[in-house]
Amino acid sequence: MPMKTEISSDLAETDPLIAQALSDEKTRQQNQIELIASENIVSPAVRQALGHEMTNKTLEGYPGNRFHSGGQFVDVVEQAAIDRARELFGAEYANVQPHSGVQSNQAVFFTLVKPGDRILSLDLAAGGHLSHGAKANLSGRWFESHHYTVDRDTGLMNYDRIEAQAREVKPHLLIAGGSAYPRDIDFARMAEIANAVDARFLVDMAHVAGLVAAGVYPNPVPHADIVTCTTTKTLRGPRGGMILSRSDAFAKKLQSAIFPGVQGSLHSNVLAAKAVCLGEALRPEFRDYGRQVVANARALADVLIERGIRIVGGGTDTHMVLLDLTSKGINGKQAEDALTAANITSNKNPIPFDNPRPADWVGLRLGVSAATTRGLKQAELSELGQCIANMIDAAAHGTVEQATREARQTVARLCEQYPA
Repeated sequence: MPMKTEISSDLAETDPLIAQALSDEKTRQQNQIELIASENIVSPAVRQALGHEMTNKTLEGYPGNRFHSGGQFVDVVEQAAIDRARELFGAEYANVQPHSGVQSNQAVFFTLVKPGDRILSLDLAAGGHLSHGAKANLSGRWFESHHYTVDRDTGLMNYDRIEAQAREVKPHLLIAGGSAYPRDIDFARMAEIANAVDARFLVDMAHVAGLVAAGVYPNPVPHADIVTCTTTKTLRGPRGGMILSRSDAFAKKLQSAIFPGVQGSLHSNVLAAKAVCLGEALRPEFRDYGRQVVANARALADVLIERGIRIVGGGTDTHMVLLDLTSKGINGKQAEDALTAANITSNKNPIPFDNPRPADWVGLRLGVSAATTRGLKQAELSELGQCIANMIDAAAHGTVEQATREARQTVARLCEQYPA
């Protein structure tokens, strides 16, 4: 009689350690207010796709041209994701296979530039991203990286200065976008700068893709040669990347840049989850969500400004608020720890012209996407803003005990009223 290998379907029985960690994480998310700008809450439909048996399927290549048989149903979901992405962002070309935003960027480098070429991107402390040429990143080792920054007084991009720098550097690739720039970017102006110096133009809209989809943030697709993004963050989907373009001029190179250039087999279940989240973003209610995200971020910023906390850029046009804690006499890590004690999650972050040592960063980055998904609106974000300001003041004066008790009570009430 042939031996049968059984796999238990009960995680608690098979692996109690992991089962407990998953249960604890679910509880943590329920009982804390998530204000990390790169996080959100996916729908049950997205989670259902992520946990589907499609995860068992290995494939390489693209729909209709795979290197393994048995991929006909993965073809359906990948093509749906492609079609929905093109419709959502007004793109002629879409590649939904990248495993991350970083690998999306790597594929663009693979397509547009060669090792040793010059790239010009937003400085990391001014809100840029590691994968845009930071020295610690592979992109910083492959390319001759130059960085533009923001105006020291306003915290805003100065396009005339960027153009002057581009004319001096003469980059092969100009990059816009990042992870901590909270204001609108003039993509048309950046495209003019790229054209003036005969550079290709890449936009990384990882943080604002959902806001672009909702029509509340400028769409870079009509202006950039190539646009990259993630499907998480404001797009409220699974962890993964995506590449878009207004034309199919780079389609063949981008296809081969992803596979076999920087990736091997695709993640079939994640493709299905991407298709689901893109379908959700095409619905009218997603536009309401995007408008609420921006309104909530502005409500949070307004309260913090009223409480004497400097907001980088003077406010926000996105889901994100970047705090400069210099005047409070504490750094970002101290503020992050104080908020964690109050069951509010956030992250320390550099501000423009900050100390290069992460331990000394005086910035704190807050994002409202996940809180908005839970149903919180301006009134609740204003209330949270008061809690945050109280905790920052308490941390600055070494009197956190009472402030922590009060903030935890507020957070507990909001979490119960707006379950995850």
